[in-house]
Amino acid sequence: MPRVIGIDPGSHVTGWGVVEGDWQSMRHVVSGTIRLDPALRLGDRLALLHEEVMRLLHEHRPAEAAVERVFVARNADSALKLGHVRGVVLLALHQAGLRGHEYAPAQVKKTVSGRGRAEKSQMVAMMRILLSLDADPAEDAADALAIATTHLILGGERTLIDEVLGRAR
Repeated sequence: MPRVIGIDPGSHVTGWGVVEGDWQSMRHVVSGTIRLDPALRLGDRLALLHEEVMRLLHEHRPAEAAVERVFVARNADSALKLGHVRGVVLLALHQAGLRGHEYAPAQVKKTVSGRGRAEKSQMVAMMRILLSLDADPAEDAADALAIATTHLILGGERTLIDEVLGRAR
């Protein structure tokens, strides 16, 4: 059963979650958030983020990784900071030998909830249900779990399609 880490990059809070299984049956391993002190200089926050992501990858040993794709931010400064954060996350994944599969927020929401414009509260509830959690995860952790879950679901779809096409040949 593949183990997947999902990462929801943020310049102040980065959510992460590890799930394992396949598109038919998945389970929550661990999840949380990396909080970055906004009082720190951006370079210091990015260095701290890199250290934390590398620690998580070493500790939880995922076989695959999924990251939220950039969306259009309301202001240029926020978009640039988010780009820096995503770059650090993708670099850490590369250094750990993982490819960062990217999923757009609407694709994650549609895959997990059936609705591409689901609210944060709906995503938290869906993660609690899909992963049989005892309590609601933090919003950023729920987003990361949804990203990992999307990767497992869509990976399962690809496997099923490959199997059907293989039988048809």
